[in-house]
Amino acid sequence: MAVPSASLVEELAPPSRRFSLLTAIRRNPTITLGGVLLLTLVIVAIFAPLIATHDPFKITPVNRLRPPSERWWFGTDQFGRDVFSRTVYGARVSLIVGLSVAAFSSLLGLALGLACGYFQRIDGVVMRIMDGVMAIPSILLAIALITLTRPGLGIVIVAIVIPEVPRIVRVVRAVVLSIRAQPYIESAIAGGTRTLKLLVRHVLPNTLAPLIVQSTYVCASAMLIEAGLSFLGAGVPPEVPSWGNIIAQGRTFFQIAPWTILIPGGFLAVTVLAVNLLGDGLRDRLDPRLARRL
Repeated sequence: MAVPSASLVEELAPPSRRFSLLTAIRRNPTITLGGVLLLTLVIVAIFAPLIATHDPFKITPVNRLRPPSERWWFGTDQFGRDVFSRTVYGARVSLIVGLSVAAFSSLLGLALGLACGYFQRIDGVVMRIMDGVMAIPSILLAIALITLTRPGLGIVIVAIVIPEVPRIVRVVRAVVLSIRAQPYIESAIAGGTRTLKLLVRHVLPNTLAPLIVQSTYVCASAMLIEAGLSFLGAGVPPEVPSWGNIIAQGRTFFQIAPWTILIPGGFLAVTVLAVNLLGDGLRDRLDPRLARRL
């Protein structure tokens, strides 16, 4: 029996297999665009030492406030430092803060949300504490916490995590309360299923979809708060190349050297946009009601 050629097999292959990638991109353009942008920025942050054209910390007063050129791609700042190299290294700070805050706040919020939604005795006490934390603006609470210690990347992450936890707690608690009233949960309780097993097997999986979506928004918010704190001088130390620090140090020379603000600000905007696009796309795909419409 003759063996069909590779081209014939490809022609006879189902269209769904041949165009599965294109179909996925066409059906999820928001996820694709956000994911590609975010992945590109992650690669830039990881390989910053290889991508940077100059030492981001080297001060050369003779080259101060040079406009963008072949040698200085994004120009130089008031100290003669290469803006392109500092912007590339600044991606590390923003992504580390955003991803770390999203991870820690999701873990804490998930634990507290499960406890509040399932155990009614502690629900009132914990939620009143969460309401009190949410009543204080996030950036003001972060500034208050940072002023009690020395500025640093670690304390910035902790200061942003605390005001972001209540947002996760409220989302998880709402999901748990709706699931707890389902008949299969009541049947499992009547059947003697242990509480830990019930939470892990039946309740926790239903909270993952909204938790993932909410975590993306927390990540974007954390990046903006970190940039705001650094701009105000309450974030990472001034010598650390972060987008907030670059913008803060270049604001005095905006009229004669606008690239010192516009370029890092543009990178920050694109990063936040990528995370928000990814979150919107995940929400559309993970929400059953929206998925049916799509």
